[in-house]
Amino acid sequence: MVFLEKLAQRAERAGRRVVLVEGHDERVCGAAVRLQEIGHIEPVLLVPDDSVSAPEGWRGPLRCTADDPELERFADLYREVRSTAGERLAADEARQIVRDPLYFAGLMVRAAEADGAVAGATHATGQVIRAALRTVGTEPNTKTVTGAFYMVVPSFRGTPEHEVLTFADAGVIPDPDAEQLVEIAAQAARMRRVVVGDEPRIAFLSFSTRGSAETPAVEKMRVAHDLFRELCPHIAADGELQADAALIRHVGQQKAPDSPIAGHANVLIFPDLGAGNIAYKLVERLANATAIGPILHGLARPYNDLSRGVDAESIEWVCYVTALMAAGAGKLPCG
Repeated sequence: MVFLEKLAQRAERAGRRVVLVEGHDERVCGAAVRLQEIGHIEPVLLVPDDSVSAPEGWRGPLRCTADDPELERFADLYREVRSTAGERLAADEARQIVRDPLYFAGLMVRAAEADGAVAGATHATGQVIRAALRTVGTEPNTKTVTGAFYMVVPSFRGTPEHEVLTFADAGVIPDPDAEQLVEIAAQAARMRRVVVGDEPRIAFLSFSTRGSAETPAVEKMRVAHDLFRELCPHIAADGELQADAALIRHVGQQKAPDSPIAGHANVLIFPDLGAGNIAYKLVERLANATAIGPILHGLARPYNDLSRGVDAESIEWVCYVTALMAAGAGKLPCG
């Protein structure tokens, strides 16, 4: 897959350090050893206590968060971070929280000891996001953290290579309103330029195309598209569109002949988490696609999630994306 090969090469040029939270999990260990062997990025393995042994082939130490030499410094840093949010923590309480590898990893990123963090092989998405929010925080002017999958699928539009589709939000917000959908789309567009390197073409998906049905759910997608066009007028977008109209040229020409993106969409904005999550799992399993993510958009620094059904290879891809996000840090304009 050319995209995946290029992703690894671009990550190597980025030269970043990524901390893997779940060093007790054999899939995470397998990915860390492989990343260390390839040398594209520098992986760091965290373990919760000294009962966890280094995996076979691992060169270097494991960082044990229960008694790490930086524990006190990170506990002080965590108290400082939380105090800015109006939360007062006792030293013992902060120390106990920071022993959790999810929080320790976030503070490593906050303190610039790592460029990004990856977790979720054994933790739920909510746990990962909570730790990320309480350690690295959100980007300026960001209201919502959202999740996207980068789906590497076999060519279906006549391209010589596999295609990459962004599915958003497929991991975080259960029932976004129109304003949240706009933020989901803007973040997905911005990060697609960083991760994939092409121009986003955004479809706000529905079971309706251009008024073929009239329900509150359809109206939500229509309003979201209109608001997005006001915010990001230079990004090609349309909605509401059915998935086939968004992705397949001849269907798009029939259903929405004047659409700027029908048949050409590469960023799919789903009406709710149920639709997005079901869609990515179906495409991954039935179309033999590679699902990279959920990649968290809207955080101040990269801290990405994993599906708990992930394998070692997919963890590698998320680490590469994390490295690229760190290298491309800084708010890109919408248009």
